[in-house]
Amino acid sequence: MYLNCHTFHSLRYGTLSVTKLIGSAQKAGVDTLCLTDINTMTAIYEFLKACKGSNVKPIVGMEFRDEEKLLYIALAKNGSALAEINQLLTDHHCEGLPLPKHHPEFSQSFTIYPMENMPEDLLDHEYIGVKPDQITFLFQDRFKRHLSKMVILQPVTISNEEEYELHKILRAIDLNTLLTLLPEHQYCEPDEFFLPHHTLIEAYAQYPQIIINTRKILDECGFDYDFSYPRNKKHYTRSKADDIKLLTSLAYAGLTKKYGDHHKEARQRVEKELKVIDELGFSGYFLITWDIIRYSNSMGFMHIGRGSGANSIIAYCLGITDICPLELDLYFERFLNLNRKTPPDFDIDWSWQERDVILQYIFDRYGKEYVAFCGTNVEFKYRSILREVGKVFGLPKEELDALTTQSMEFHDNNQVVKMVHQYGKMLDGFPNQRSMHSCGILISEEPLNRYTALIMPPKGFPIVQFDMRTAEEIGFEKFDILSQRGLGSINDAVSLIRKNRGVFVDIRNTAISINEKSCNEFLSIGKTIGCFYIESPAMRGLLRRLKCNDYKVLVAASSIIRPGVAQSGMMKEYIFRHNNPGQFEYFHEVFEQQLGETYGIMVYQEDVIKIALHYGGLSPADGDVLRRAMSGKGRSLAALQKVKNDFFVSCKALGHPEALSTEVYRQIESFAGYSFCKAHSASYAVESYQSLYLKVHYPIEFMVAVINNQGGFYRTEVYVHEARMSGANILNPCVNKSEYQTTLYGKDVYIGFMHLESLEQNIAEQIVHERQRAGDYTSLENFVKRITIGIAGIQILIFIGAFRFTGKQKNELLIEAKMMFNDAKVERHMDTLFDEPAKEYQLPMLKRNVFEDAFDEIEFLQFPVSVTPFDLLKTKYRGHVMAKDLPHCHKKQVKMLAYLISRKHVPTKRGQMFFGTWIDVEGNYFDTAHFPNCLEKYPFQGGGCYLLLGNVEVDFHFPTITILQMAKMPFIPDPRYADDEKKYDAHQRIKEDVSMTSRKPYPQAHEINLPRRRMT
Repeated sequence: MYLNCHTFHSLRYGTLSVTKLIGSAQKAGVDTLCLTDINTMTAIYEFLKACKGSNVKPIVGMEFRDEEKLLYIALAKNGSALAEINQLLTDHHCEGLPLPKHHPEFSQSFTIYPMENMPEDLLDHEYIGVKPDQITFLFQDRFKRHLSKMVILQPVTISNEEEYELHKILRAIDLNTLLTLLPEHQYCEPDEFFLPHHTLIEAYAQYPQIIINTRKILDECGFDYDFSYPRNKKHYTRSKADDIKLLTSLAYAGLTKKYGDHHKEARQRVEKELKVIDELGFSGYFLITWDIIRYSNSMGFMHIGRGSGANSIIAYCLGITDICPLELDLYFERFLNLNRKTPPDFDIDWSWQERDVILQYIFDRYGKEYVAFCGTNVEFKYRSILREVGKVFGLPKEELDALTTQSMEFHDNNQVVKMVHQYGKMLDGFPNQRSMHSCGILISEEPLNRYTALIMPPKGFPIVQFDMRTAEEIGFEKFDILSQRGLGSINDAVSLIRKNRGVFVDIRNTAISINEKSCNEFLSIGKTIGCFYIESPAMRGLLRRLKCNDYKVLVAASSIIRPGVAQSGMMKEYIFRHNNPGQFEYFHEVFEQQLGETYGIMVYQEDVIKIALHYGGLSPADGDVLRRAMSGKGRSLAALQKVKNDFFVSCKALGHPEALSTEVYRQIESFAGYSFCKAHSASYAVESYQSLYLKVHYPIEFMVAVINNQGGFYRTEVYVHEARMSGANILNPCVNKSEYQTTLYGKDVYIGFMHLESLEQNIAEQIVHERQRAGDYTSLENFVKRITIGIAGIQILIFIGAFRFTGKQKNELLIEAKMMFNDAKVERHMDTLFDEPAKEYQLPMLKRNVFEDAFDEIEFLQFPVSVTPFDLLKTKYRGHVMAKDLPHCHKKQVKMLAYLISRKHVPTKRGQMFFGTWIDVEGNYFDTAHFPNCLEKYPFQGGGCYLLLGNVEVDFHFPTITILQMAKMPFIPDPRYADDEKKYDAHQRIKEDVSMTSRKPYPQAHEINLPRRRMT
């Protein structure tokens, strides 16, 4: 009898999870249940599964609201009726069509109007819902004539009084108002919960027709769904047979191109993969991916195919990936095997500048009705919960800040804060808003409205109303269309090299970069700032510890840096064995046979599968459970637990020692956290080599490209420093030389206007466009005549030195500007037939301090250009030791002066610690470790230069200074100001990169205790 039930997927309205809704219904004796969330069908598939497990008949539909007004409730007679309900909402969201007040065009669904929105006439499938407290209205003539079309309407939104208050809090959050000011019409009635079945029936006893009508709807409606049936677009051509025929043709053409005509192993691998792909019916999936890549290539775009898809030689032959699976012995079954029932997914990266073009092609090529982004449900989180709930209770900003920055035990103990905690805990895990998956695209065989309504975000690509987990459950596998700045840097560098040097670098030809001699030398010393994936302090330290000078070692490094490997202790053990290959034994022959390349260490997801199959004797199906657990489809120890019992039973039957089996499974479990498949690491390594090749041979062009792609791990200042270290002449913005982005002329690098944070983008673009149209600016006055700009914008450009071509000091230019503007903004400029000569002013000679320019740069760029930070120090001391000397200072105490680049927070069992990255006065990088006891006495105090005292530890070629004492060194006062308060304002603009991690502490070496001897 409950035709209108909400879950918490009725965002900021409902208070019940799907499970709780069904549980409450069962307690009330309800055996048929309708789910009608507000303007969404997000939960219908979860609802269906839960109902089947609880012997409750499921019916689904939607409650349509326009703003806050309830228009009607639609109930689907069957699964195919979803399409018309979804279409109505999709047209509203995506086409901007208003929701009709009455008579939506439904043919397979019932429409139920609330009495307050009752039309004069009703169609056959339309009814009026009567709430229990509205029964007394039925004596009125306007309602009497519709008695034969009335049904019971007992909405369900809450389950108890506490949830009623929570519901009102959600409504206040949604409307951004105080709880005390929430209008009554904005929240539900206090009785919107499950009444006992007999109680509800008794309320309508004098109107049996209403009860009969309600039962009729419940009997005629139903919902079922085949979860085993794949829903992706089936075929690229017209049929499965034509798909495999085309795929085979393309694969063999690619085989000849990649391997020649007589490569027996490659041919056998192609034949094997084609057979599996055909058996599983995934030819269309491969071909659609190939089609997207073909379009990308036709546009001249560069892409990276990565993830487990790179395990496939077919993907390599089709040009989807650049990884030869034979060279790296990649495990095809990690990507695709006969135990798999859903399509695999390819991860493909494009430059962030080109991704939208690729997306538009996919939507145009495969049709907007069939293509959409996957959705995500953004949940209320700890900080947002307390802030949002605190706001509706009227707490002031300072108290809200305290709630969100302090642990709960330190919060005030007053009544309001107690209520914030009470309702905040109830909101934990509630969905707060719907958003778009960052990269997952669905391409459907049938129109997506058969499964969901679509919503249209500001970005312009439609989104389904469910997340990727639901998508997979109902038969969809996403295409991951990603973007990254690393590819943008590579693309732009190639263009800059051609423009600046007249040289074309075929960077797509990976043969020129992988294992190139100079690249390997740079890798081995960690000289990789700016290079994709290998520039972070942790990665550069790992490269140095491994003396990495080989593609395969880099592939391993790309994986062992991941938390799953590091947490298990395998990263430290890999470093030891790599450097000491004669000081360990394989503790079982299977490890030597299967993992010889990685010294018997499980580094990749494939390694875990190999050990589970070849050592543990697990079935391929159980191996697939492991794959899914480690690839994030079920990333938890619970997923691995399913195969644990079989593993130990099988190990015992195979005669393995129990202690060894326990150790092996301990290592397997650690990978449930997170790890890479080998192909993913290999794809990353290829891109790392491509960017490194450009850095090695064309360093200035490459660093300018990195700057223009807004960097990577570090802030702009670090990449500007790296360009200078590569021989570039770094110059401030100039109105006659600079572009919006940073510009390169030979070795002269002009910082782009985009880095002047205070300058409006439209002015920056206008400067460049006008210069291209009418030539260089000849004076400040000429510039002001041609550009629509106010005095504030002119001052920014003067202070940063953008008019230095005039030969005048900034002081003179500022006075000229004041005279021209007379403090008034020039709104419009027109060309004149004859350009009058600039007026000459007799100005007094003004002296300017040499460091004033540096402080101007700090103010507008956040870092100095004309000098180094060391030049601004009060002290002339530069330290006893330089970074280049540290490898020779093992176990020695050193005193250094350095500029802070970045610091990374690391949780430990002893408390919080940091790793710091610095540059010395010679411009070279080094790293420090700051333990909790030291940080208490000598904390970081923001960006700038520090005097450091510490002990050097050289760990496998990589030196780290464990800091004992640290002090921030003062800069000279800002010479631009006489006011003491302002003399140190600019100092606060010097920043460092800070990365915070919230993971659990890694185990210590003695806790890991990986055996280095054969176990018997």
